[in-house]
Amino acid sequence: MEDLFGHSYPSTNKTLFADIILPVPIPRSFTYSVDPEIQDEIGIGYRVMVQFGKKRILTGIVAKVHQKAPEAYKAKPILDLLDDFPIVNALQIKFWGWMAGYYCCHIGEVMNAALPSGLKLSTESKVQIHPDFDLENPSFPMDERELVILEALEKNPEMNVDQLEPLVAAKDLHKIIKSLLAKKAILVYESVKEKYSPKIETRVRFSPEYLSESHKLNELFEKIKGKVKQENVLLKYLQQVPVFNDQALNEQGLAKKVLTDAGCSSSSIDTLVKNKVFETFKIKISRFDPIKVEEKSIELSQDQLEAYESIQHEFGTKSTVLLHGITGSGKTEIYIKLINEVLDSGSQVLLLLPEIALTTHLVSRLQKVFGDTMGIFHSRYSDNERVDVWQGVLSGKYNFIIGVRSSLFLPFDSLGLVIVDEEHESSYKQFDPAPRFHARDAALMLAWLHQAKTVLGTATPAFESFYNAQTGKYGYVKMDKRYGGAELPHFHLADILKDKKKNLLKLDFTRLMREKIQEALNNQEQVLIFQNRRGYAPYISCEECGWIPECEHCDVSLTYHQYQNELRCHYCGFKEKVPNKCQACGSEKITTVGSGTERIEENLSLLFPEARILRMDLDTTRSKYGYQKILEEFGSGNVDILVGTQMITKGLDFDRVSLVGIVDADRILFYPDFRSGERAFQQITQVAGRAGRRNKTGNVIVQTRRPDQLIFNHIIEGKYTEFYQQEMGERRQFYYPPFVKNIKIVVKHKDFKITETAAFQLKNLLVEIEGRKIILGPEKALIGKIKNLFHFEIWIKLERSTQAQEHFKHEMAQKISELHGDKRFRSVRFLVDVDPS
Repeated sequence: MEDLFGHSYPSTNKTLFADIILPVPIPRSFTYSVDPEIQDEIGIGYRVMVQFGKKRILTGIVAKVHQKAPEAYKAKPILDLLDDFPIVNALQIKFWGWMAGYYCCHIGEVMNAALPSGLKLSTESKVQIHPDFDLENPSFPMDERELVILEALEKNPEMNVDQLEPLVAAKDLHKIIKSLLAKKAILVYESVKEKYSPKIETRVRFSPEYLSESHKLNELFEKIKGKVKQENVLLKYLQQVPVFNDQALNEQGLAKKVLTDAGCSSSSIDTLVKNKVFETFKIKISRFDPIKVEEKSIELSQDQLEAYESIQHEFGTKSTVLLHGITGSGKTEIYIKLINEVLDSGSQVLLLLPEIALTTHLVSRLQKVFGDTMGIFHSRYSDNERVDVWQGVLSGKYNFIIGVRSSLFLPFDSLGLVIVDEEHESSYKQFDPAPRFHARDAALMLAWLHQAKTVLGTATPAFESFYNAQTGKYGYVKMDKRYGGAELPHFHLADILKDKKKNLLKLDFTRLMREKIQEALNNQEQVLIFQNRRGYAPYISCEECGWIPECEHCDVSLTYHQYQNELRCHYCGFKEKVPNKCQACGSEKITTVGSGTERIEENLSLLFPEARILRMDLDTTRSKYGYQKILEEFGSGNVDILVGTQMITKGLDFDRVSLVGIVDADRILFYPDFRSGERAFQQITQVAGRAGRRNKTGNVIVQTRRPDQLIFNHIIEGKYTEFYQQEMGERRQFYYPPFVKNIKIVVKHKDFKITETAAFQLKNLLVEIEGRKIILGPEKALIGKIKNLFHFEIWIKLERSTQAQEHFKHEMAQKISELHGDKRFRSVRFLVDVDPS
């Protein structure tokens, strides 16, 4: 037996209990009794099946095995032990516990986020004949439809409800089952099943007798002479599996699909199996295509070598290093060298990316170096694919994982290095559901638990990370030259208002932007156009009275999507057809206002009818390989102009991109958030870095109504440090991170008055908590209603000491629990978000 920290002790004949973590939002684990039959098998990290409440069957994880019975209730027995070996280790459970405490949620919520769905159980309704029921002499009369169901159950001892649906009218099935239950003729119960299923391949091979003697095969061909389809199967098999050269090759056989794909008839293969010429067998195979290693070694340039040596030097005294390398400086090669060294030492490596689908260039480069020893883990994988990667880490197949934020939860047991690429990215933050964690910060804790090193890589560091480097908490390495001597792009500010006054603004594009796009097209170069809003236009409006269609469920205007001819809410998904006339005054003068990516795409096609244009935003990339297909089209040169949202700012690296255009920089800069300046600097710098990545200097056109803003000067001249110092002065003065710790509490309810009252009550309770703090609000949220729930927000600014934070979070949880005890507020939701933006 083992406890949470891996300490073992001999098994005894005494009654054992296990603390089980369950995927429920309750702040504790639950104790169950352990059946004597599994006492020698159960341990930390095993999955178990338990009953929770009266009806629910849940998958839980064993957190501790002990001999102390619970005092408050009688322990229910564990229903089943699901694994032959633990699928979670003690370090993972520690990590879950830290995450629950730091991000103010419950460990069950963390577990629910951590385990792939394929490792959780699902239930389905099963029906069987009641053991005491006598079909020959029923106690109650049965109608014809009931008899149909009972006769089916007599042939099949148990059936799913959906298997019974074809036997009777679907609308009547529920009534029939209810009637049979009342007559005690049947039992209905929940059958628990595993969601995960391995990928199985059907293979064929010669039956042994045809290889034992050489003449047997010749006789076979004589026997089937003239049966062209069967001959074709045999010849195709022998081409792929040369058994005459090596009979041992027959053991592995050949996938049946290979033969059918080669034009062989499936029925002919089945006939050969039926006649015992072939035999079939099944094997478990990987869901991932094999990858060939193409690059054996990495040669670093002088600048890269110096940066690598500086990182190693910093690791002598610091566990975390911030690698501040401008776009195109060659951070990938440094990552590869660091990864290789750690893997050679026998430890594991995790490389985090904000979105794998948007960094296909980096992923494919790493695959060429590490091949099948590298696992990939991201949200667009199926449940089964995720479980395959999880088990690959457990088995040691994958010692190097490249993944998005969810890959932090994989069952690592000996991490030596964690790399967080593009560490500034806001997409590392999980907003809903809980745990609302930031992957960069959680990665630092995971590395600390494993005593591993961490590299934070970026061209535009998050201010918190740069602050930690400046104050000596992190090591710091800077790379300020592009790889191979490539030059940084030239920036040009295009004044929207000036062009508008001179009547030079056409279809949202200034004269300078149009001229530079045409120049790039003439030179057969590619263009990226960035607009951080999808849809055709932000909204439509009546020219007569100013009416704007709004969502029925949220306090937002509906976005116009031209291709679907509909108005859509980007918060709840509500959509409706575009109205022909104003619903307020009846006017037919309905016009669009503003520009989204759809409209930009259309305008570009009008301005440059000869150009091949593609759009990349959430609407065009919903499919599993949507990103990949668009990027492959662009990378192959089949597209001249790619229009996109912030997706195109991340990691794209194409040789022929000579121009990047930013349609509306003001929308990024003048957003009501204390980080708006930092985010604007990061986004504009990142998207600009896509231009001129090789031997030609690129151009960046920034359209703005305020070209006099100081931030543009900082971006153009690459003055990150000066901009950082300016912003930090304001943050220090007005108490913003990194000088304080921010916590946001969102209060939600369907009734406005109840929401407001609960928010003010909570604020009053929070004020009572001892310690230095600033509490702002409650205020109606920027978007006051989403999905029919009203939102109020409370913001808390805390001093940064760990002790002060832990004290406040503990007391805050008590106050929220106290409010939930008030019957007026039982249905109110209080969502706590630590480090919210």
